[in-house]
Amino acid sequence: MTQAVSEVAELLQRLIRLNTTNPPGSETLVAELLRDYLEAAGVECELYARTPARANLVARIRGRGDGPSLAFLSHTDVVLAQPDEWQRDPFGGELVDGVVWGRGALDMKGEVAASAVAVATLAREGWRGAGDLVFVAAADEEVGDDFGLRWLVQEHPDAVRTDFSVNEGAGERVELGDKVLYLCSTAEKMSSPFVLRVHGRSGHASMPSIADNALVKAAPLVARLGEFEVEPQLIPEVEGFLSVLLGEVPTAREALASANAVAPLAGELIEPLLGMTVSPTKAHASDKRNVIPALCEVTVDTRLLPGQTPTQAEATIREWLGEGDYELVNTEAQGGTRSPIGGPLWDAVTSFVEEEEPGAQAAPMCVAGFTDSHWVRDALGTVAYGFFPSRYLDPQVSARLIHSADERVPVADLELGVRWLVHAARTVCA
Repeated sequence: MTQAVSEVAELLQRLIRLNTTNPPGSETLVAELLRDYLEAAGVECELYARTPARANLVARIRGRGDGPSLAFLSHTDVVLAQPDEWQRDPFGGELVDGVVWGRGALDMKGEVAASAVAVATLAREGWRGAGDLVFVAAADEEVGDDFGLRWLVQEHPDAVRTDFSVNEGAGERVELGDKVLYLCSTAEKMSSPFVLRVHGRSGHASMPSIADNALVKAAPLVARLGEFEVEPQLIPEVEGFLSVLLGEVPTAREALASANAVAPLAGELIEPLLGMTVSPTKAHASDKRNVIPALCEVTVDTRLLPGQTPTQAEATIREWLGEGDYELVNTEAQGGTRSPIGGPLWDAVTSFVEEEEPGAQAAPMCVAGFTDSHWVRDALGTVAYGFFPSRYLDPQVSARLIHSADERVPVADLELGVRWLVHAARTVCA
């Protein structure tokens, strides 16, 4: 007998089969599929597009207007997949032994599908909250060329304005010592890259003694950046995580050792959150083998904690490098963002975890990377959390599969996600 495919798995299969690799994106393919699916359930839908091929879907179940509103945020673009690296067709959406395979299964068409099914389920039941329930399936998260949520909050803010939102970013079930925790990201670091420029004097490569090689001059500065470290500090999100894990909060200097003593994974989770990080990632000097470069430019990926500013980061990097003949230029002036821990959305997370797995606890976390949540935090003042629970796929396996070959998600986790999103709507918009 053929086993029936659950609604969320079937929808995810359809989404994966629509290739929305960014670039070029082509997210309208998914936006139109979701619109047709949701309108069939009686959900109000509208497409917003800066260009026709890159539409964003905004779906809404209108509330009575006397309570808080909630958005399910998601993105519909995916990163490149090299088919020869995969065991299965990355755009085949195959369902094998209860697992859906394909590019975007984890990042993040799985959550897109679960959000759509949750909204459709509530609409079919005739549910209506005190505040609006909004589902945003945005374009262009992976590249950020201003076609997606950033464009929406600038050009159509009222379409996506809500009091609370749920997005990607966390939800992993982790076993640390004798504790079972579900991580909920209430904050994010932010990429604020710098360019390090070192000048010299060009010349022929056969006569290095009469030139001034900018690449050679840059080398010790790059090595110094590779050794970058700062005095550790505890942000509220790490304090909250350690409090749940340890029952107490150690000092910033003791935090990493205390977490590692419970489980190495705990240390891996908090290590990048104890300060800003600096990583030289790209370099450009001469374009010709026989020309000594007069300029060397090094791209420095810098991740800032919530509350840190690019100005502070520049001062810290300059202090680390010391005085010298170089320029340091910030190319994207953005800092990390956070939302408060507590309130209706936090209560929804904690109550869901307690109901789903008695004895487990929700723990706050800061994302070392970043998501689209920072746009609504900054522009609209939305309380934005990253929480899409995952119980049936090992979190370390999941981390290896995102943006990699053989991306896949268990159907049981998709169904867990649908239950969470329905719970969040009923709880927050009550």
